[in-house]
Amino acid sequence: MLTTALASAALGAAGCGGRVNRHESASVRGLDFERLKRGFAPLAARAAPGVFNLGVMTLDTLTVWCADQSSRFPMLDLVKAPVAAAALAEVDAGRLKLNDMIPIRAVDLSPPPSRINRAFPPRDGGDHFALPAADLIALTVQEADNTAADVITAHIGGPGAVTGWLRQHDIKDMRVDRYQRELQTDMFGMESFRAAWIDGAAWAGARASVAPPLREAAMAAFLADSRDTTTAEAALSFLNLLSGGDLLSRASTRLLLSLMGATTSPAPLRAGLPRRAILAHESGSSATDLGLTPVTNDMGVVHLPDGRHFAIAAFLAGSAATAAQRDALIADAARLAVSALS
Repeated sequence: MLTTALASAALGAAGCGGRVNRHESASVRGLDFERLKRGFAPLAARAAPGVFNLGVMTLDTLTVWCADQSSRFPMLDLVKAPVAAAALAEVDAGRLKLNDMIPIRAVDLSPPPSRINRAFPPRDGGDHFALPAADLIALTVQEADNTAADVITAHIGGPGAVTGWLRQHDIKDMRVDRYQRELQTDMFGMESFRAAWIDGAAWAGARASVAPPLREAAMAAFLADSRDTTTAEAALSFLNLLSGGDLLSRASTRLLLSLMGATTSPAPLRAGLPRRAILAHESGSSATDLGLTPVTNDMGVVHLPDGRHFAIAAFLAGSAATAAQRDALIADAARLAVSALS
């Protein structure tokens, strides 16, 4: 069994430091800390040998609780939300228009999933086609399209530009370092991505061609890498600032939250929420290889039918569980969060 570098993380600490308030009493302004701490312990035990983390933040009182206040977890597809936000910030600044046509060539393609990949080669016989920035942003958020995410990231200055934009808003512990074509190959010890791997079967075959010991070592190194990671506190800060309109214009905020509310990606958080609850989220899970799923995440903003609203972020790293077990774990974390609201 592959042991992750996160396995020794402290799982019982209550409270997150930083932009959000920190409280130590059992129940403070909207959250029952004792219920969260007590309910989280069996969830963490179920996740073993993987490492599970949960953060919850009320969006009216800004009360926050995190199981682990400092450990970093890989974002994987969660990065699509800050990438889209940074792109929309360029729209707000007038440096990008939603109808700007952005060219896409074979060299720009990234690993699946990607609807864009299925359009190659172009039917007109050319070597590229172009999509409006609005479509790239929508595909990035709604379908976790890796090619769309990499193309729009490159267009606004690269991963470093996204991290720089986060820093401008004092989101200090969320970082974007690599394109998906780099990150996804690093995770499994693969060579540089090539256009021949754009469909799912070819991508899976290329991954399987790497010797199992090398893939295992690559997954361990990926989980120990601080690049492309976030803390729970940073994820909650991002969600709070986004939902409050502090990151983007009113129009761009409405657009991004609408896209996050209509994702086609799995939504394990939703299964733990009451009926008629509204969830705007970003989620993602890596491929399972050698019995290990390096990353399963879901984060979002929840509006309950009774008017209460909160942000939630769930991270599962290095899991040996099935997809159904991982989804059930995150759904139960959402139920716990709702039960702890006061």
